[in-house]
Parts: sequence; C-alpha cells; structure tokens
Amino acid sequence: MLRLLQLCSIFILIFAIGNTAYAQNKKISLDDKILQDSIYKSNKKKVLNFSMKDFDKLFFEYFTKKSDPNITLTKTEFYTYTVQIAAFSDRLAVLYPDQKKMAEENKETWLSESYEEYLQYKTSQKK
Repeated sequence: MLRLLQLCSIFILIFAIGNTAYAQNKKISLDDKILQDSIYKSNKKKVLNFSMKDFDKLFFEYFTKKSDPNITLTKTEFYTYTVQIAAFSDRLAVLYPDQKKMAEENKETWLSESYEEYLQYKTSQKK
C-alpha cells in the first residue's frame, strides 16, 4: 500500500510539474521529433521495466542537471531524459488503468518539451 501511495505521489508530482511549468502545448521541430521518436523506440522496453527506484533516479537526475547552471545537456541527453520520463507514463497507464487519461496527458506534456526552450532557460540561468 505504501508503494502504491509513493507511485501515485510521484505520478502527481510529475503531472503537476509538467502542467504548471509548461501549460501551453509547444511545437517542436521536425528534426527534434525524429530524434525523440528514435530515442523512444530504443528506450521504451527498458523504461517499461524500470522500477520506481530507477524512475526516481532518472527523474531527480534530470531535474538536478536541468537546474545546475554549470551543466548544459546536449540535445540527445535532454531528449533522452524527457522521452524516458514520458515513456514511464505508458507503464503507469498499464499498472493503473483508471489513470490512463492522466498518464497520456503527462506523456504528451513531456514529449512537448523543447530543447530550444531549454537552452533559453539555461541562458537566463547564467545571467
């Protein structure tokens, strides 16, 4: 039961962060979309087998690197993080069918993350 509560709280945290920080649906370039699709296809199976510990590590590693003004992720690194976080929503949708709609919305939010906006954020961090 405790594990279920932890999972639900992480899911809500991800959804809340995604929706409040990125309320608008952004468009990413075709090249970025192709890169995302490639990363998704090569990581989906691995991510679907993530434990909550694996996911927590990934999630906090991403936010630690994103918030560190001395670290700028490459485009591939950035999309690897965001796509893996999005793909984990597929696992949550399977485990918790009653949360499927929320999982799909969360996935789309993470897949709409733009590397160009990330770079703008990093530039503003250094000022």
